[in-house]
Amino acid sequence: MSRTPTRIPHSLIALAIATTLAACSPKNEATQAPPDPAAAAPAAEPAAAPQSADVKPFAIGELSAMALRDGALEFPNDNQVFGVGHAPEEVAALLGAAGEPTDKLQLSLQPLLVKSADRVLLFDTGAGGNFGPSAGKLPASLAAAGVDPQSVTDIFISHAHGDHVGGLVNAEGMLAFPNATIHMSEPEWAFLAGLDPEKAKAIGLGEHEKFVAAITPKVAAFPPNAEIVPGVVKAVEIKGHTPGHSGYLIGSGEDTLLYIGDAAHHSVVSVQHPVWPNGFDGDAATAAASRKALIEQNAASGQRIYAVHFPFPGLGRFEKRGDGYAWVAE
Repeated sequence: MSRTPTRIPHSLIALAIATTLAACSPKNEATQAPPDPAAAAPAAEPAAAPQSADVKPFAIGELSAMALRDGALEFPNDNQVFGVGHAPEEVAALLGAAGEPTDKLQLSLQPLLVKSADRVLLFDTGAGGNFGPSAGKLPASLAAAGVDPQSVTDIFISHAHGDHVGGLVNAEGMLAFPNATIHMSEPEWAFLAGLDPEKAKAIGLGEHEKFVAAITPKVAAFPPNAEIVPGVVKAVEIKGHTPGHSGYLIGSGEDTLLYIGDAAHHSVVSVQHPVWPNGFDGDAATAAASRKALIEQNAASGQRIYAVHFPFPGLGRFEKRGDGYAWVAE
């Protein structure tokens, strides 16, 4: 992982991660009416997933999709993670103007599930057991949505940080989605497989050797910007966060959704000041340039965005506001 003068050591990131805030909500249960024996019509399409505090169904053209809550993370406003090189008062002013607490920064964490005619696609897998009780709720959200982990056919990893790949394995170290192919970019797979235990722990991955051994048989590495599922999923290289960080363009024609991974973390700070460094990026200067370009280009095009760390469900668009930009949630 490359470093720049604004790079915050991963040990500090790991320390900040230890302050994560629990964010769970009760499951909603729906009663189902008994089937009508008189109804002899052909079987209908499966019912849409029930919406709850942890499941948000929506559509991407003809594809059905769900935002699935994995949890939440919280960091102090001490310019060690966000606004690196800027006074906490500068960050506090942005947060206060947006109606958010000024002493801390809150990030949501929501993997995305998409169903096509013959596939069940999962984008990132949440934290698993790596980040304590504030995260790792993806299995419960999948259950609430009526999705069997064994039905997942493909997993698309944006990058190898523990809050995105931790859910690939369960508490016993076994594959949580045993029938799924795990797609990640070739440089990201090389980065993940080549980590030493110290560096792995710093990015939220314990038991690195066992983790890599468990997922290796299922990994299908792709070249950056590859079309992975023709007409449905295309990788979009977004440089700087990690060596092979990838977003994903989902859908076709005008009905598309851009999954941005960790190209932007905070819906206020990252969007209004995209060039401000943060302590998560491996190459801070490159990541800042990528973030700025991403926001400018997609605000101009009106591209629909899925932001895994923005407030749940992470759906919306970037919008030009005066000399800057803002996040407009759906």
